[in-house]
Amino acid sequence: MSDFVTRFAPSPSGLLHKGHAYSALYAFAAAQKAGGCFILRIEDIDTTRCRAPFERAIIEDLHWLGLRWEEPVRRQSDHFDDYKCALKKLENLGVLYRCFLTRREVLSEIVRAPHGVGEVYQGPDTPMSQNEEAKWLARGEAYAWRLSLRAARDVLGPRWAQLQFIEDGTGPNGEHGKIHAQPQRLGDVVLARKDIGTSYHLAVTHDDALQGITHIIRGQDLFESTHIHVLIQALLDMPTPTYRHHRLLLDETGKRLAKRDFASTLQDFRQSGQSAVALQESLRSL
Repeated sequence: MSDFVTRFAPSPSGLLHKGHAYSALYAFAAAQKAGGCFILRIEDIDTTRCRAPFERAIIEDLHWLGLRWEEPVRRQSDHFDDYKCALKKLENLGVLYRCFLTRREVLSEIVRAPHGVGEVYQGPDTPMSQNEEAKWLARGEAYAWRLSLRAARDVLGPRWAQLQFIEDGTGPNGEHGKIHAQPQRLGDVVLARKDIGTSYHLAVTHDDALQGITHIIRGQDLFESTHIHVLIQALLDMPTPTYRHHRLLLDETGKRLAKRDFASTLQDFRQSGQSAVALQESLRSL
């Protein structure tokens, strides 16, 4: 395995746009410069939004851009059993709990939290008893598996204060170098749900370790997630890669490009007759 392994990991819930092209080219160029490996991973755990036609379009767009990657391509929806095993390890550590609150109820809990911590869900004041939990399960109620930061702190002991990562790029607020990880900035995040056996946080952390990713190159919008990923890595005895976050492309109004905003897609550029070289040059000039 190379000393430099990075990846581009799109979700096939829509078509790729210029922002995706920038990120993919950025990671590919970094791998080439280092003489390393570039991996493509399809992150399609959201089976309600991800579609096979979008996945095919992603492959076509990336080939059009001139990118090549290691085979085979890992498709996350084929590996739910892997994430189930990782989730079970965390459950055995005692750092998970079932949360039966609806999204609206979670938001209400956040709002009523003491000033200064009311931005993320901090978990219940009192853990649910086993008898009460059994009643909710018997009724077939929906739930989410959340990572208890209180329990994780207890499990890690002195290691909690030593959680850190190297930022080789630039965070959204200029962060660079050795960063002290602060999982509390995200609160008790969801790691799985009753109907979906994993979440982005768990699946991406698991796969980065499994695939030997040494450098995670991605947009600054994911910088905050790094704090919780470093915690999961510590709990599961996984290595912590070097992180390199890059700036985001913005539209003419100053908003970042996003699928939901129908940003200009790579298919639009292809169908307009623009060459991949021309698009790459325009991205380098931004």
